[in-house]
Amino acid sequence: MRKCILLLLLIGCSLTSCSQHPMQKDHVTAHQEEPDSVVPEAQYVISITHPGDSDRVVSLLKEAQTLADSENVIIHYAQKFLGLPYVAHTLDQNGEECLVINTKGLDCTTYVENVSALAICASRKITDFKGFCEVLRQVRYIHGEVAYTSRQHYFTTWMTDNVADQLVSWVPLPKSPLSERRRPHVDFMSSHVSAYRMLNAHQEWLPAITAMEGDVNKTEFAYIPKAQLSNSNQYRDVIRDGDIIGIVTNKAGLDISHVGFARWHKDGLHMMHASSLQKKVIDDPTSLYGYLQRQKSAVGIVLTRVNHL
Repeated sequence: MRKCILLLLLIGCSLTSCSQHPMQKDHVTAHQEEPDSVVPEAQYVISITHPGDSDRVVSLLKEAQTLADSENVIIHYAQKFLGLPYVAHTLDQNGEECLVINTKGLDCTTYVENVSALAICASRKITDFKGFCEVLRQVRYIHGEVAYTSRQHYFTTWMTDNVADQLVSWVPLPKSPLSERRRPHVDFMSSHVSAYRMLNAHQEWLPAITAMEGDVNKTEFAYIPKAQLSNSNQYRDVIRDGDIIGIVTNKAGLDISHVGFARWHKDGLHMMHASSLQKKVIDDPTSLYGYLQRQKSAVGIVLTRVNHL
């Protein structure tokens, strides 16, 4: 198991959102930080993957104070992670669920989560590590409850929950044929339990995961079919730099296969993302249309946008 620095963070939040974490009562932490106002019963465990992660977060947060009002905060922070290695399963290295902080190795989802949380903090004038953890907790978990069964394992859950919590919004899309409607059908986790280390070790969590899949299967969202992106310029008034792109897939049991950020280049729409093929975070030199043509299972893209930016 990878070594982590564990931090027991005590914060003022509702009991339903974080006090039920199974580690908090009997896990001995390596370091303890107490904010100004402590609510002892409201706590959750933070796993800091690398020494210096918390300092880097604070440094990035303070940068927002120096940015011009016209600067795109999402793109600013997305660029800060370019070149970092792609590392899969970064949230699954502990025995129980923790709020994992890792600024040195990202997969596509944690890249989007970290950049989004930093940008939300910037919009709220948050410059401390505790505040960042609180925002990331809300971004990563259903209603902010730090538990494996509340982690947004399917990106449809990520989108719908963060829309409900007013952290992001759906990007309004033009009507057919420039967009279509899709209802996903997911069951990949419940039908591939052995592929998920923590779930396999805690199969008592399976009913909650199956219920999450049922909720995903009741949703419907608008998406842009990939063929329409052959002329991505027709979406220049619709898609903004920094919008969150989800690659809609027809792989059995899945909804979204990959995520990243929209970035307009001279030749059209591209994507900034943590690439498992390139093994690092990149501003992809290939157009999004070209990228999707190589992804045979890709159906198109769904878009959300961080609020208040």
